[in-house]
Amino acid sequence: MTETTMRTDGPAIGRADRRKEDTRLLTGRTNWTDNIQLPGTLHMATLRAPMAHAKILGIDTTAARAAEGVVAVFTGQDFPELAGSTCVWPVTDDIKMSHYPAICVDEVKYGGDVVAVVLATEQYLATDALDLIDVDYEPLPAVVDMEEALKPGAPLVHADMGTNECYVAKMPCGDYEAVRAKADRVVKRRFINQRLIPNPMEPRSVVAAPMGMSDEITLWSATQIPHVLRVLLALLTGIPENNLRVVAPDVGGGFGAKLQIYREDVLAVVLAKKLQRPVKWTETRTEHMLATHHGRDQIQDIELAVTNDGRILGMKVDLLADMGAYLQIITPGTPLLGMFMYSGIYKMEALDFTCTGVYTTKTPTDAYRGAGRPEATYAIERIVEEAAAELGMEAMEFRKKNWITHEEFPYTQIAGLTYDTGNYEAATARAMELFGYDELRAEQARRREAGDPVQLGIGISTFTEMCGLAPSRTLGALKYVAGGWEHCTIRALPTGKIELITGTSPHGQGHETAWSQIASDIIGVPVEDIEVVHGDTGRAPYGMDTYGSRSLAVGGQAIKAAGERLVEKAKLIAAHQLEVSPDDIEFDKGTYAVKGDPEKSTTIQAIAFEAFTAHNLPDGMEPTLSGESTVDPMDFSYPHGTHLAAMEVDTETGQVTLRKYVAVDDCGVQINPMIVEGQVHGGLAQGIAQALYEGALYDAEGNLLTGNMGDYLLPSAADLPSFDTDRTVTPSTTHPLGTKGIGEAGAIASTPAIINGIVDAVRHLGVNDVFMPASPQNVWRALQAAKNGGAA
Repeated sequence: MTETTMRTDGPAIGRADRRKEDTRLLTGRTNWTDNIQLPGTLHMATLRAPMAHAKILGIDTTAARAAEGVVAVFTGQDFPELAGSTCVWPVTDDIKMSHYPAICVDEVKYGGDVVAVVLATEQYLATDALDLIDVDYEPLPAVVDMEEALKPGAPLVHADMGTNECYVAKMPCGDYEAVRAKADRVVKRRFINQRLIPNPMEPRSVVAAPMGMSDEITLWSATQIPHVLRVLLALLTGIPENNLRVVAPDVGGGFGAKLQIYREDVLAVVLAKKLQRPVKWTETRTEHMLATHHGRDQIQDIELAVTNDGRILGMKVDLLADMGAYLQIITPGTPLLGMFMYSGIYKMEALDFTCTGVYTTKTPTDAYRGAGRPEATYAIERIVEEAAAELGMEAMEFRKKNWITHEEFPYTQIAGLTYDTGNYEAATARAMELFGYDELRAEQARRREAGDPVQLGIGISTFTEMCGLAPSRTLGALKYVAGGWEHCTIRALPTGKIELITGTSPHGQGHETAWSQIASDIIGVPVEDIEVVHGDTGRAPYGMDTYGSRSLAVGGQAIKAAGERLVEKAKLIAAHQLEVSPDDIEFDKGTYAVKGDPEKSTTIQAIAFEAFTAHNLPDGMEPTLSGESTVDPMDFSYPHGTHLAAMEVDTETGQVTLRKYVAVDDCGVQINPMIVEGQVHGGLAQGIAQALYEGALYDAEGNLLTGNMGDYLLPSAADLPSFDTDRTVTPSTTHPLGTKGIGEAGAIASTPAIINGIVDAVRHLGVNDVFMPASPQNVWRALQAAKNGGAA
């Protein structure tokens, strides 16, 4: 056996271990997809439409085909039926599904649509040859504004559909009209959840290669979803699934942008098979901004029916959700992921939800960190703030009057979800203490009374979210064409090492460390002796991958169950070899000992070797030592928290300063607090960025105006303050580990906290909303509009 040690320390779960994977990730000694160099590789470059909407009258590729190093040029005429992506979530029976061609045949529908591809021996030669392709376009009118797109006579994105309305989804819960009729006040607001562009550190990249004399194609891809991608590639290309292997090497971030099948994935596989050579494509940052899916982009018309004494009776939600030009993997379902969450943590008698999906000539939208839940949380936390203001109540007191108290859990909320546990009081009390809530309120009053040109606002966001997506039957009922299960196999190798094979596929979350900590506690071997295998459908054939904070909430359950099965099998071998009944064996930290005779013992590593030799096993036992589990979760999990932001607003210039930010999250049992802290920090940066910095803008002709890092403002660490964070712990009762999920919490909670703080700072000047991002210009415009008696 190789050298192994026994566990002598305390539990690994709950320990802030440094991440095992960080040395190689931070030093670059790893294998990003673009690092893969295969002999004979052809480099693929894509010619993209320079306008949002146009007919293709003709394409002349003669010069490009004759260019140095060019091996092939393809247009849509070469693959007229090949789809470049597909939607797996037809949310209504009458949804109008778009066909997304791998290469456009006769019409382009957004700026960045692919009209031709070049394959050459070097990347720069392929890129240069794009300039030699002559495309004859006949411009068509763009459709950029969702409300304009729904009007009669609007230009159609898909003429064959006869409308730009993709679907209308409704979810009436309770009798909203009845509660509205008895309400003392109905608070109405329109919120704009602007379009965002996900920006992982590693660009999208794929390498497809035929494997020798076999029919197998291997695709290396910077993807979040290798298992789902393999299934979809098989469906779109007709290549049998067993001949496709998808490998996600180390992946540098995803945020939903890599929860996708893109046309470049499909084209790389099809062209590698056709040409019998490896095909490689890596996006440029400009391509990323244009053609990697965007997120959010909703118009939210919200009503809250309340009583004069501050009780919420009901809520009405009317959404317009921009689909962009095509439906990708879960485009129509993304806004509906938040459908059940609009009531947030509040008790109410009715919720009336309607979402209309709209086609426009813009880049397709899809899941972006939080996917539907940030939008829902923004709506409810903004409208309760506005309701409190209209009623003249202190914003936190209004929330406390309406939220679910900790004695009321489990609680079935108005949309039908049953929150298993929660303690909003505890998280809020801790956040207010860290924040110095009363002191800041007093300072706010002083500055307001003094007429300080820089006013102070207190932004509140008390939220819950929905993680652990989800029981498969529930997904089926929602028309989602996939399951919610997760798989794990744990093998005790003859050398005493442990191999943990997971169906989850990390892209920076620290799975290798956290998964090792879980297995270490169950099996009793050191964290260092556990190797986590992931992201390779050849080595880890079963899985549903990583998105929506599901990996720990669901994958963690599979790890626990697989580890326990391994331990139970090893116990039978130990009992056999120690010549006692299994009932007389005690297991602790990797050691099996006879009850009352601890000197008579063996270890799980020794048993692994005995299983390998098979010299002395119980009769009929298979000579391996492993545990395997596929878990379908009982329910979602519901993390929650309270986030508070102190915002300073210069009333003369519109300049906004984030002075202090406190986040107290409750994600149940924490496997590794250091990883939790990192996830919270990253999420906060992303959510604050939506509030203050980021926004994808188009002109009236459908041209993306924020197509580079100069125009699309990503914040750096220097733009953000040090965050004050803490946790409360209310373990989930529907998940065996008690975990809930944390990856998206910061992004969900922080956006409304920031905007609520800005509005709170200047509400006395007549402002009741600020468009995101709350740039100095947008804040100044809101102040001027209020001064002139107009809407914010």
